[in-house]
Amino acid sequence: MKVAFHTLGCKVNQVETEQLKEEFIARGYELVDFTREADVYIINTCTVTHTSDRKSRSLIRRAIRSNPLAIIAAVGCMAQVNADQLAGIEGLNLIVGNRDKEHIVDIIEEYLAAGSHACRIFAGPLAASTSLKIAAYTRHHQRTRGFIKIQDGCENFCSYCIVPFTRGPVRSKKPADVLLEIDQMLSLGYKELVLTGIHTGLYGYDIPDWDIGKLLQEIFTRIKGRYRLRLSSIEPLEVSETLIEIAVSEPGFCRHLHIPLQSGSDDILRAMNRRYDRYYYKKMLSDISKQIPDIALTTDIMVGFPTESESDFMQSVELLQELPVYDLHVFKYSLRRGTDAALLSPQVNEAEKQRRSQLLINIARQKKSEFIKGLDNRELEVLVEKKTGPDRYQGLSDNYVQVELKSRQEITGEFVNIVLGVNGTPIYKAASDVNR
Repeated sequence: MKVAFHTLGCKVNQVETEQLKEEFIARGYELVDFTREADVYIINTCTVTHTSDRKSRSLIRRAIRSNPLAIIAAVGCMAQVNADQLAGIEGLNLIVGNRDKEHIVDIIEEYLAAGSHACRIFAGPLAASTSLKIAAYTRHHQRTRGFIKIQDGCENFCSYCIVPFTRGPVRSKKPADVLLEIDQMLSLGYKELVLTGIHTGLYGYDIPDWDIGKLLQEIFTRIKGRYRLRLSSIEPLEVSETLIEIAVSEPGFCRHLHIPLQSGSDDILRAMNRRYDRYYYKKMLSDISKQIPDIALTTDIMVGFPTESESDFMQSVELLQELPVYDLHVFKYSLRRGTDAALLSPQVNEAEKQRRSQLLINIARQKKSEFIKGLDNRELEVLVEKKTGPDRYQGLSDNYVQVELKSRQEITGEFVNIVLGVNGTPIYKAASDVNR
């Protein structure tokens, strides 16, 4: 039988899809592209914004049109919290939330054996006792960088966020299982690994005497060789002294930290239930940038949160202009029913959200340009990610700079040492690096 996947949303969703693919391959299924006719279509949904909901529904209907006789399964976050809404889509067979997603192969085969075409829902509550399954990969995936899910769940309950309801309480993967996955990824040829989770910085919250800093120390102590390790994201209050010490002293730790800000207004941060203020955030980033030369600090910033005035927004603008950040991910607030922010007023209109978003996107472009100019004549190690044309490649430095390269040799997946010239033009450090 042929199975096709489409994944929406975060890196954790993408990792989980790769794990599901392995399960189907082990049962003898053939993977095909989502655009082709298949016997089973699986849409790994996202519900973090209303746009995510719309895309999820659209992809479900697209799969139904592709093959009305196929089994169509909506899995993941939207399935977890909006199962009743999805059940109204005629032709959708299965709705499977995050608790049961990893059992989707068994669920589909039981559904087929029953011979029923009625829609079935599996969207029970997630418990703290639910353990994280170790991923057993047998093949190198499309991405050059390998992603390892070390944690799931969130208990922060930021007032705008639906994620704690879709992902449940914090659960950490056993340290020994994380080490096994890393060993396996490296044996498959990966040279950079990204540790990811829903709330990555709370790794170990549910395991006595463990935290993200201790996990990183254990990885670098136990697993030797030439590889890079990157964190996908970490919250401001979880950037510990141990983490910074590792970033300073360990060559294999990427000089890149993604630390969400969300707002530069203390009033809005309190309304968001973010538990830090603008002074704390500014001092933290300033201290990090002084300790780790050329570190790329990236952040998330939200516009249009309910009650956000022009003054609140301008405080975000002013703070971002002062921060040593390399890039910003700008998000427009999206009302999520069931969250505290959905009850706040006034809500900011869409036109104003768009105006504010565009202003911050312009600041992001400026920040990125300034950061890259500041790297002139710096030596960088680039992991080549993909071929973009004849003798042309694209790669990523440890401090998250995207670099365009030329080479007559095939260098995808290889480390290349360069010196960054004027305006980001790469100059190979030595002729032996690449036969130009």
